[in-house]
Parts: sequence; structure tokens; C-alpha cells
Amino acid sequence: MPDTTNGVAGSPSLEYPDYWWYRVRSQLLRVVFAGYVHERDRVLDVGSADGPSVQWMPGGRRVALDLDPRGLRPGDVCGSAGHLPFADHSFDVVVAFDVLEHCRDETAAVSELTRVLRPAGRLLLSTPAYQWAWTSFDEDVGHYRRYTRDRLTAATARAGLRIDRSTYAFTATFPLFVAERLVRRIRQHRGLDATGLPQVPGWLDKLLVRLASFDAVLLQHRDLPYGSSVLVAATRPERPSAPEREQAVAHEAQHDRDTEDDHLSGQHRSADLLHRGR
Repeated sequence: MPDTTNGVAGSPSLEYPDYWWYRVRSQLLRVVFAGYVHERDRVLDVGSADGPSVQWMPGGRRVALDLDPRGLRPGDVCGSAGHLPFADHSFDVVVAFDVLEHCRDETAAVSELTRVLRPAGRLLLSTPAYQWAWTSFDEDVGHYRRYTRDRLTAATARAGLRIDRSTYAFTATFPLFVAERLVRRIRQHRGLDATGLPQVPGWLDKLLVRLASFDAVLLQHRDLPYGSSVLVAATRPERPSAPEREQAVAHEAQHDRDTEDDHLSGQHRSADLLHRGR
């Protein structure tokens, strides 16, 4: 696994911008988050310099930051999510779509994203869902973990933010996602290559996009109870309240438990790799 302590370099979407998942993700992000981004907002787009996931954002005051310079435009920044080269309170909106799972220190990363938010600024996040869905693909792309909705909201609240919305996405395609993960597990068990994006023929591409359109309709009215991605919108309060400080303490305890779970999960993965290497 590459060293992605402060965020992963590069995205498969740079090479496969027309892949169905990236096209659908852009649509679902727009449906869930468009109301949190306004025309005159100054936006920091962390880790998605490939562009398609944020083309729906209004206005031209967006700065992209990524470790991979290939997708950056003039005025964007090549840098790390863990050490943002911006002053405190610099942005109205910070977005990090499928970034946090690449950061070794989850708490430090969310704290840094929060630091550059102005009071009343919004943090918009997406991550892959469910640790049980972990395969060698996650290792190949530099993931440290996958998320539940509870874990992502806890990590966000721990930074002192108020949760405005949290939902799963890619719900309609979820049965196919589970099947795809099972196939990867079988291939891993047989010692076959289980990395890379799944090849999708034209008819399946159309089916997946059509199924995901049901998510887009439902997400306009309600949060979804499961799916292969987690989306969270949160606001930095003007001034943290006493209940919010108490909630942050409770979430810190949850973080300690999550960290221990990650440690144990890593031990199990290492033991499994050692066993398969014999």
C-alpha cells in the first residue's frame, strides 16, 4: 500500500472519467449537497482535482487541492489534505469526496478540514461504506478504512461541527455491489487478481445508471438507510454550545473504540495475508 498518510495521490477517475460510478456519483452529490453551496461561496475542493464530481457547483470561486497534479488547473494547489496551505477560516465550503478513507489519521484530517472553514461554513464529505466490504481493491487504492454513517458523523461531530444531513447512497445498486465484493473475495481466495475497476459492458452500464436514478429521486426527499457510500453535510457553528462540547466528548470515546476496531481489523488482514502466503 502506498504511503497515504495525508491523503492519496491520484484518482482512477483521471483515467476513466466516463466510468458509470463517477458519472452517477456526481449526480448524487449534486442532489444531496447543492443546497449547501452558493454562488458567491469560496470553495476548497480537497482531493478531487479530476473535476467531474464537482462540476455541478455554482460560481467560479473554487480552489482544488490534490496530491496528484495531473487534474489541477492554474490557481489550484498541489498539496496534502493533512497539511492544508491555507489560513484559518479561509473558505465558506470545504468538500472532500472520497478522501477521508485515504488519511491515516482520521481525526487530524477532519480537524484540518474544519480549521480552514469560516464560522457557519459547511463541510461536505463522502466515503465508501462498510468495513465488511473490504477487499484487496481497497488496499490497492490506498484506503485505511471504510465507514458507516454513525462513524462518519461521529468523526465530524468530534471536530465540533453540527451534523446537518447524513445518508447512504448507491442504494438501488447495492445488491450488485455486494455480489461484486463476493466475487472479489473469491478471486482473492483463489490467488487471482482482484484489483482494479470492474469491467462493465454497455448494457450493464445503462442498467446501473438507471437504477441509481431512483436514488437521485429519493434523496431529494429523504435519507437512505443503506448503500455503498456515506454522505455527510455539517456546519461549523458560530460558537460551540455546551451540549455540542459534551457530544464531542462522547464522540471521542467512540473514536477510541473505532481506532481499536481498525487495529484489530488490520491484525486480522495481516494474519490472513500471512496465511495465504504460506
